[in-house]
Amino acid sequence: MSWVQDPSFRSSLYILAFALIIYGLMGMTGPRTAVRGNWIAAAGMAVAVLATLFAGMRDAWLIVLGLVLGTVIGIPAARKVKMTAMPQMVALFNGVGGGAVALIAWVEFRQSDGFAGEPGHVAIASLFAALVGSVSFWGSMVAFGKLQELVASRPITIGVLQRPLNVLLLAAALACAVTIAFGVDVELLMIGILVFAAALAVLMVLPIGGADMPVVISLLNAFTGLSAAAMGLALNNTALIVAGMIVGASGSILTNLMAKAMNRSIPAIVAGGFGGDGAVQSRQSTEDRTVRTTSAADTAIQMAYANQVIVVPGYGMAVAQAQHAVHEMADQLLDKGVTVRYAIHPVAGRMPGHMNVLLAEADVPYEHLKEMDEINGEFSHTDVVLVIGANDVTNPAADTDPSSPIYGMPILKVNESRSVIVLKRSMSPGFAGIDNELYFDPRTSMLFGDAKSSVLGVTEELKAL
Repeated sequence: MSWVQDPSFRSSLYILAFALIIYGLMGMTGPRTAVRGNWIAAAGMAVAVLATLFAGMRDAWLIVLGLVLGTVIGIPAARKVKMTAMPQMVALFNGVGGGAVALIAWVEFRQSDGFAGEPGHVAIASLFAALVGSVSFWGSMVAFGKLQELVASRPITIGVLQRPLNVLLLAAALACAVTIAFGVDVELLMIGILVFAAALAVLMVLPIGGADMPVVISLLNAFTGLSAAAMGLALNNTALIVAGMIVGASGSILTNLMAKAMNRSIPAIVAGGFGGDGAVQSRQSTEDRTVRTTSAADTAIQMAYANQVIVVPGYGMAVAQAQHAVHEMADQLLDKGVTVRYAIHPVAGRMPGHMNVLLAEADVPYEHLKEMDEINGEFSHTDVVLVIGANDVTNPAADTDPSSPIYGMPILKVNESRSVIVLKRSMSPGFAGIDNELYFDPRTSMLFGDAKSSVLGVTEELKAL
């Protein structure tokens, strides 16, 4: 079996693994091929793990034990998680990856006696991995806490000291890293990197409000990938380098796209303070304003006699698990000759692609899902728009009110349609913590209640027409 440890054989396995991973990622561009793509990418990662084991590592049984424990924990967690909890599961699993990289960097420091005798790039890459991996882990844990409502989703800051303290913590972590890089073998310095980076991550994510959370998850995902790639460079592990760069590059690109979709810079998002703290002000500002209400029966009549209906899903649909009910309602409309489309905003929900995943789960035809740029021109000649819990992404204040915190953010132009019906539990604000001016538009009617119950009620009325 000596051929198993042949470097050429392992390199061939790595090439096969990368091909499978990249091909699997290509399959994730659409719901029809996403499941298959996941399986292919997972097979690629399995091949990469086997190739690493074939290198003849000492104590390989520990790796096998880790694989078994990870499988025992990961598969049940992934199978049982609700779709509404998917964002926090993504944050949690991503954080675990960053934490693992930070621990590996620490182990490498100890085994090499402070990188003594190691090439300079090994020390630098390991120290980078330790710092960024720790930021990724602890930042993801805070994001998980906010999404799971273990921590308040509103921005939490320490006032004017917030940014100076962040800079001080980053400087302290870098100082420890530079000292180690110059050959000082003191383990407390390595621990200092991990601790200072952890404190920086906590203080960096706590001030970020719920409105920016999708971008934060994507950014932390990129951090995990970059730290893994750096650790791969230090360990001369091709699999870690390639897989880490794929995750880091895709996460960085997605973060940039999400930030542009909100018309906010990434530094402004990291600076925090946006989203989740305007509920009291919102309640006060709505006291003297009136809204129109409607019923399931009236909603059904409006939609049944429309030429085109556009459904705008948001987090309210996710919370109520209403995607299957929405699909059933759409089928009733299609049977009556009504054209139904779904308008998807890039940051609707709590993670990138949240609405696409939910609707794909309900077997909504992918060709019916329209991105913001594609659908915005349709609203002006649409009879009825049904908004299901999408708040900030439909707020006209983003176009009309320069004083609004979301001013300039690209939105779905639902206010240009002939009629808007909003399904919502109450008049409470969205993640940005501000009123939605759409709700006070004379063409807008509110159907209050649980989104799933409301949609099922509309569906029954459609069946009776």
